[in-house]
Amino acid sequence: MIRPEAEAELAEVIAAAEGPLAIQGGGTRGVALDGAALSTAGLSGVTLYEPGALTLVAQAGTPVAEIERVLEGEGQRLAFEPMDHRALLGTTGDPTIGGVIAANVSGPRRVQVGAARDFALGVRYVDGTGQVIKNGGRVMKNVTGYDLVKLLSGSWGSLGVLSEVSLKVLPVPETEATLTLSVASPETAVAAMSAAFGSPYDVTGAAWAQGAVSIRLEGFAPSLAYRAERLTQALATYGEITLLEAEDSAARWAEIRDVEAFANMQGDVWRVSVKPSDGPAVIAAAGQGTAMLDWGGGLVWLCLPEGTDLRAALTGIAGHAQLVRGRGFPRFQPEPPEVAALSTALRAKFDPRGILNPGVMG
Repeated sequence: MIRPEAEAELAEVIAAAEGPLAIQGGGTRGVALDGAALSTAGLSGVTLYEPGALTLVAQAGTPVAEIERVLEGEGQRLAFEPMDHRALLGTTGDPTIGGVIAANVSGPRRVQVGAARDFALGVRYVDGTGQVIKNGGRVMKNVTGYDLVKLLSGSWGSLGVLSEVSLKVLPVPETEATLTLSVASPETAVAAMSAAFGSPYDVTGAAWAQGAVSIRLEGFAPSLAYRAERLTQALATYGEITLLEAEDSAARWAEIRDVEAFANMQGDVWRVSVKPSDGPAVIAAAGQGTAMLDWGGGLVWLCLPEGTDLRAALTGIAGHAQLVRGRGFPRFQPEPPEVAALSTALRAKFDPRGILNPGVMG
């Protein structure tokens, strides 16, 4: 394992590499690649935090837990609530902020506030030639130029190795609550979640798991109490509603975020992104296994028997199917020829030798 302790050392390692490099942060997302293992975990620490400006800068190998502790001290948080894959994948180590941004890991609140990439203000990274590149800024007012930040977010280390990330953070609401109701069918679940999102009550999460719809509200206590009451009335036709408050609500959403229901199930785990109205169609097309819906139906989690070719079953449904746990199929949805050509051209510019996580996205 190659573990540089500084950005300059990281650049030297990449410049001197004679073959593929398998890049990882905390190694928690179950990506196994050929090549010399290169860890960014040695690049760790919060280097700038300005609570008043809602900005934080950290080296890429900084554990997410460390960042959350720093933010908690000022009543702030990572609003996109990144998933922790360890329970689902049986991995160890500590998730890092560089890994979160590199994989654009975004949780249930994405439907309200946006994805991880939407909170990335700037990055420093090393490209495939060993050159250190900076893009974006350390505070919101200084974010200018070509938005390579968004390009690097979700590239899984195939365009460059992150060494530092600048993030926008948000205050933690005073309290939260979750409305839950038993719903047997995914069609009814999507209808209820759509009604919640279509209401004026500022819903920050809507999911269906283990036969129950969960709808989250956050904010000041008086406002939340009013919105919870009105939303309960609006959704009364879907069934009896139970209210989870504060810690119980937070625990429910941690389970949904980390797909804990699938952690001890045997089988392949698929993550399918579609428009919310197509969520039930995805479940019907799979025809077996266990399903969960997040993002109001737009994110479908499926645990299926090993070796199930889900993509073949989803022909005709527009979206993206990622194999999160399992073997036998490409991790990511194969790209159409035109998009694949663009992706290949981009990688050739950023990594002309093709040494950074080769094959991770194809």
